[in-house]
Order: sequence, then C-alpha cells, then structure tokens
Amino acid sequence: MKLFVKKLHPNAILPSYAHAGDAGLDIYSVEDKIIQPGERALISTGLSMEFPAGYVCLIWDKSGIAAKNGIKTMGGVIEHTYRGEYKIVMLNTSKEDFKISKGQKIAQALIQPIVTAEVEEVQELTETKRGEGGFGSTGLSKR
Repeated sequence: MKLFVKKLHPNAILPSYAHAGDAGLDIYSVEDKIIQPGERALISTGLSMEFPAGYVCLIWDKSGIAAKNGIKTMGGVIEHTYRGEYKIVMLNTSKEDFKISKGQKIAQALIQPIVTAEVEEVQELTETKRGEGGFGSTGLSKR
C-alpha cells in the first residue's frame, strides 16, 4: 500500500517507522508550542496525506511522552477522503507545562484496513457469560 504525503510547510518531516516491522509511523511537530497543565492544543504537522479507500489513519500516543509527561492524543480517526493538514490534538494531563519543539515526535499514525458494519436495530441481543459486566467488573487481580 502506498501512503502519499504532501509537505505543506518546508520544515515538515515525513512520517517514518522507527524500526522495521513497526505498526506506527512517527509523526513530527512543525512548530514550537507549550501546552499548559490541563489544557489541549492543536499541533501542526505541516503535512497532508492520501491513502486508499478501505483504510483509516488512527492517531495514537507516543508511549514515552504519555508515560513520562502525561500527554495524550485525542480525536485520532482520519478518513481516507480527508486532504487537509494533519493536526494532532494533544492534552496535557500533568501538573507541569509540556514543551513541544519543532521536529519532535508527537504521535504515531497507524494505517489500518477497515470493516464497514451493516447496522441493524434489534429488540434483543444474544446472551453471553459476560453480559453487561464492564468498567472493572472482573476485578484488578487474577486471584
């Protein structure tokens, strides 16, 4: 599958895989920005992309900045028909300012095949052992 990438800014960095076989392409910031504690920011990548119908681009956190700095990405579903600039919504869940520098890895993009569901309204669903159990209903430990 080909991923076509258009630079919208001269300093934009093309997405890249850090290691052979990685699922996520690293996405880079094209701007300097500070995200204050509890705030969201829209971070420019300076890129637009094109990939085939039947695929979706999912934007995910970089594990390092999520674990070390409490930075989360949000709103990360990009359809194959979108041709605008890819901007990454980032949320600072920490108590410290988070500084983003030009050229910094800020997210990762996964290009994945999609299955389109046929939605059908029903009066009842089949019963399962799990049933309506969710939100921690199985407990935290194996014991």
